[in-house]
Amino acid sequence: MRIDIISVLPELIESPFNASILRRAIEKKLIEVFFHDLKDYSSNKRKQVDDYQFGGGSGMVLMIEPITKCINILKSQRAYDEVIYMSPDGKMLNQKTSNKLSLKKNLIILCGHYKGVDQRVRDSLITMEISIGDYVLSGGELPAAVLCDSIIRLIPGVLGNETSALTDSFQDNLLAPPVYTRPYSFNDKNVPEILISGNQKKIEEWRENKAIERTKKLRPDIFD
Repeated sequence: MRIDIISVLPELIESPFNASILRRAIEKKLIEVFFHDLKDYSSNKRKQVDDYQFGGGSGMVLMIEPITKCINILKSQRAYDEVIYMSPDGKMLNQKTSNKLSLKKNLIILCGHYKGVDQRVRDSLITMEISIGDYVLSGGELPAAVLCDSIIRLIPGVLGNETSALTDSFQDNLLAPPVYTRPYSFNDKNVPEILISGNQKKIEEWRENKAIERTKKLRPDIFD
């Protein structure tokens, strides 16, 4: 998979890809990630990429010209499955969306900034708009990092255990069951006996029941 990320401040998003799972995925050549500084595509001598909005009002708007130029150059080099815009008014990111995107080959992610982007960009170039929550951040860089992490970890070979991602919360519309590790006993609190019983069928039944129980209690909205 290849992901191209367009940003006014690419340095805000580069660091998550320099450590842990994302870095290993890149080193293993399971994923390619390229960062594009929107200022490099400006025809303005001052590398301006934003301007005041028509009709007045506070906040600057990212201009259509440099965004269009960048996306068109990328599209001239390869076919893209989706051009995604990170926006607080986009579709809420969930596991189903991450699963779907993890099967794609090439993605472009546009990070908004300031007041957002010229609406004509969204009307003519964007194929999918994604939000990570009902709140506003300074830009789309951190949401883009969240989206990439949720996608990349699902690619076969990225995680050490191929089945690990399949047992995460939300994969089956349930929260994950409780997990335990050594020591068996700590401050008079013991690991449930079933988990050390060796009876894998009973263990899986216990985990399923606990997942249902936790989902009903903590997230009745998704359980329904």
